[in-house]
Amino acid sequence: LGLTALAVCSLTAPAYGDKGTSKARSCSDIRQFYSGKGFSLDGVPQSEISGEHLRICPQGYTCCTSDMEDKLATLSRREMEGLLKEAGRSLQTSLTGQYKAFDGYFVEVLNRSAISLQETFTTTWGLLYSQNSQVFTDLYTDLRHYYRGSNVNLEEVLNEFWARLLEKLFYQANKQYFIGEDYLECVSKQIETLRPFGDTPRAMKMAVTRTFVAARSFVQGLVVSGDVVRKVSQVPQSQECTRAMMRMTYCPHCRGMASARPCANYCSNVMKGCLANQADLNTEWRHLAETLIQVADRFDGPSGVDSVVLSIPYRISEAMFTMMENLVTINTKVRAQIGAHASSCIQLTEPCKIGKVTVEDNLVSSSNKMGKLVSDVTMRLRDMQPYWVSLPGILCSDRVATGTGAEDKCWNGMNRARYLPEVMGDGLASQINNPEVEIDITKPDMTIRQQIMQLKIMTHRLKNALNGQDVDFQDSSDDVSGSGSGMCADDMCSRGPRLLVPVTTRPIRYPYLPENRESKSSANHNLPCITIYLLSLLILLHRR
Repeated sequence: LGLTALAVCSLTAPAYGDKGTSKARSCSDIRQFYSGKGFSLDGVPQSEISGEHLRICPQGYTCCTSDMEDKLATLSRREMEGLLKEAGRSLQTSLTGQYKAFDGYFVEVLNRSAISLQETFTTTWGLLYSQNSQVFTDLYTDLRHYYRGSNVNLEEVLNEFWARLLEKLFYQANKQYFIGEDYLECVSKQIETLRPFGDTPRAMKMAVTRTFVAARSFVQGLVVSGDVVRKVSQVPQSQECTRAMMRMTYCPHCRGMASARPCANYCSNVMKGCLANQADLNTEWRHLAETLIQVADRFDGPSGVDSVVLSIPYRISEAMFTMMENLVTINTKVRAQIGAHASSCIQLTEPCKIGKVTVEDNLVSSSNKMGKLVSDVTMRLRDMQPYWVSLPGILCSDRVATGTGAEDKCWNGMNRARYLPEVMGDGLASQINNPEVEIDITKPDMTIRQQIMQLKIMTHRLKNALNGQDVDFQDSSDDVSGSGSGMCADDMCSRGPRLLVPVTTRPIRYPYLPENRESKSSANHNLPCITIYLLSLLILLHRR
């Protein structure tokens, strides 16, 4: 009987310590560690106890109670979520920096364009500009509002600008005359054939729309990207992930193996399981980054932001010049279309005299600042493309065992030994056989799925922007190229601004069209003012 009792005792006696010593190991190390984490030492064992009570860690002899295990599991979850938020903040900071750099420069270029128009037109057009400056101010205000994301139809803004400009120019130049209402009916059907500003409004609409749609979509893309990172980085970890993180991070302390670091493949499986939903962002995240890069590439070069925005004053002045220069042709078209009815529409008693108007080309070649911005944002966007699938490796990099013999002496979730299971792939579907994290692959995280949809929507907007389409208004406005397809060919959309040839003589001041009698230009003509009234009333009728 004595021998039997001795045999039973020997089978149930604990094998203390890694070296099989007969004395229970002290828990002084974990007591110090546990206290250092801010927890009370009440109830913490002085030496190892049997671990049948443990629900997460291996149930061998341990220095952890159930309460300690719960508290350390909560701590591991909080630390994991903190690491994700910190990684997310770093990426958000990069995206915000790119947004501020591009946005600041775009606003600067737009302000330079507005100032250039004011300075150039004050000299070139004199009172004709100063008394109608609100038309131009309103244009730039609307462009700013559009860029900032206001619900503005850019095509309507440009059409309205040209309509108002035409009205103001002819009224200001000929306000001493009176025109009868019956003339409206004579000219109402001729607006499409007159084209008083030539091809400039169409060309400017193509260039400005393409540039502003792309710029607005680009900055929105950067904002949406940062917002997605912020929201996904705040997604709480699942209970299964909490258990896995506890087993990997703090169970070695409970087993008296504080120095044991996780095996590399073990850590990878834990992180790939915990971040399976995040990894599913990868495809759409890469698509968005690639499309942002494509849009950014359009901002530099001869048809880029600088050229288009800074050329707005010169395009407008060119159009005004075209109108003044071609009054005879316009009048001929009107007579040809209206015929005998023209003489009964209006009676004018004195002719209009017009002198050729020229504008100096003050558009200075842009610096390479936009080129540098594009290069910088492209580099950063490429760097961020693998972010969601690289997170497991990033979070494991500082904690896994490395060096000689690491694979055989690392913590594998149970003991110091080699980790045998294979490493899982990325994404939720790949975790069906993950040995470390139990995951129901049929129940994706809905917050992350919503963010995947946001990435898809933003990528769609950017792809529309590449084609000159504003997704906000593509159902209510014609396409910018006038083809009706919603697309504009690259050779059309990429045309650079057609600037006026610089002149060597001082531009002619042109305060009032009829009073500019001192002009010695060979383009002087004595015209009936019928054309002026024709066009002004035409535009009024059109606007009504």
